Amino acid sequence: MNKNKKDIIIKNLKKFKITNFLMLTVAGIINAIGVTMFLSPVKLYDSGISGTSMLLAKVTPEFFTLSIFLLILNIPLFLYGLKKQGVHFTVYAIYTVGIYSLCAWLITDVLPIDVNIASPLAGTDLLLCALFGGAISGIGSGLAIRFGGAMDGIEVMAVVFAKKIGVTVGSFVMVYNIILYVICGIVLKSWILPLYSIVAYGAALKTVDYIVEGFDRAKCAMIVTTKPEDICYILSEVFESGSTKIEVRGGYSNREKTMVYFIVNRFQVTKLKEIVHETDPGAYITISEVADVFTSEHQDKKE
Repeated sequence: MNKNKKDIIIKNLKKFKITNFLMLTVAGIINAIGVTMFLSPVKLYDSGISGTSMLLAKVTPEFFTLSIFLLILNIPLFLYGLKKQGVHFTVYAIYTVGIYSLCAWLITDVLPIDVNIASPLAGTDLLLCALFGGAISGIGSGLAIRFGGAMDGIEVMAVVFAKKIGVTVGSFVMVYNIILYVICGIVLKSWILPLYSIVAYGAALKTVDYIVEGFDRAKCAMIVTTKPEDICYILSEVFESGSTKIEVRGGYSNREKTMVYFIVNRFQVTKLKEIVHETDPGAYITISEVADVFTSEHQDKKE
């Protein structure tokens, strides 16, 4: 191995973070609890490859467990998507699925917990199992995404194939899950369980959004004004935060104006509107949600 290749390998290894592996371990454990202690005992199904693995484990001989199918189906997908997703994502994702599979095996086959016919915590109440199972597995999936990995290979499939067949990634995942739940209904000869599985899927999706994007999303205000200096000054004084000015031109009037870009939380929106309209009654304001706001210490010190 020449020196250049060795340096590249060392550089890539340094990019892996212990914190990420620790949090991905937690994510795998949480996901296993949600699936094996709430969904699987009452024959509800998770989404994606996890749900597919649960279905296959039900219809195949006993030695083909959920843990085995999770590894068999997920790992090849992550490896197939290596080129598009990168080495770090692939390693993190395979590690997360490995933890998920190990914990699922421990809960179902090793630990003294009976998860064969009912949830140890929610009994046979399908709604409780769907809501709590979906929310808990959603926490696991959200943590996995937040710390650079993934819990399910369906997202990789979506990234690789969605564009080729002319659909969005979200549409690909949704269609896959619809097909999965239809097959579950046919195999089980009942539509009650697949319908409750959709409830679990909805709870998981919402929870993933909260974990990845936060409970309190920031708001982005774009203010088109002829008094940018006054507005930037008073906003900075009141909210103790910096702003960005962008030179723009009116589409109808062709007059030169300035757009002020400013971030607030949802509790500050009303105050911001009052301040802007008091300073410039003719100002035009649009407000939208932003999922994440990142600032650097260097930039903060400069401002």
